[in-house]
Amino acid sequence: MATTDTNTVLVTGGSGYLGTRVITDLLNTGVHVRTTVRSLDSEPALREAVRRGGADDTALELVVASLTDDAGWDAAAAGVDGVYHLATPMTHATESRDLVVTPAHDGTVRVLRAAARAGVPRVVLTSSFAAVGYSPKPVNADGAREYDESDWTDPETPDLPAYPLSKAVAERAAWDFIAEHGDGMELVALNPTWIAGPTLTNDARSSLQAFAAILGGQMPLAPRQRFGIADVRDVSAAHLAAMSTPDAAGKRYLLLADGPTISWLGVATLLRDHFGDLAAKAPTEEVPGEELPGLVIHNERAKRELGFAPRSAEATIVETVEGMIARGMLG
Repeated sequence: MATTDTNTVLVTGGSGYLGTRVITDLLNTGVHVRTTVRSLDSEPALREAVRRGGADDTALELVVASLTDDAGWDAAAAGVDGVYHLATPMTHATESRDLVVTPAHDGTVRVLRAAARAGVPRVVLTSSFAAVGYSPKPVNADGAREYDESDWTDPETPDLPAYPLSKAVAERAAWDFIAEHGDGMELVALNPTWIAGPTLTNDARSSLQAFAAILGGQMPLAPRQRFGIADVRDVSAAHLAAMSTPDAAGKRYLLLADGPTISWLGVATLLRDHFGDLAAKAPTEEVPGEELPGLVIHNERAKRELGFAPRSAEATIVETVEGMIARGMLG
């Protein structure tokens, strides 16, 4: 596992699927971790998750701060040697863009402003492939759309959903802030694809809800979509490496498993092959429609510069469900 040279770090959004994993890995390196939560009501579950990951939570401190309010951020950033900005607004497909985009943008600026005032040397921003590859590109000679860190999702893309819009706008705002007001503070952006893998929390969040839907029969037809998979454990390790790698400053890194990207039908088929009767309700057909172009997403920069060594997509998918079974999440 990568280690960090810092002594005290701030993790925003620490109670989430990725946040609990990052905090666990940081504590296991011996650093003091301060994390922001929207309410201290989440503290018992967060500490339980960290202990479940094998970490000692005595070096974990919780503070209350919200992406939509200035209160608490200066205190949260005071005296820390690095900031991991993971927090992002909770989103639902039916929500208006303003309910998602504005807090994502303003919250990112709030965190960076507090970090700059506190003299924090580096911020690692959890962005997303959603900020990279949600604007169509011409297909290559192999009939695929190909993306690397030089690509950006255009906020003006027609019918762009609220989540990718929010991630693109928030990451742009981060780079703009560093250029205009950073005063020497460094920024690294991590852009994982769809995150899966075993959870440390007690509830089915994020991608786990999709697995539950596939296995529970709530996805009778697989949506026509291709995507990359990133294991939450590998994404967490990349966060620590991004903080401790000097040459990572000023760069973006795509994070995902090696090999071809996958479809929802591919996930369902893999689950049927591995779990038999448990996956009997998984879809066997896709929603009717035209065949989509292929999708190629490059992770070479992260592998070369951060030592990123991703698990296979198959291992991540299987171990996600194994973890859900062990935790009684599949009812």
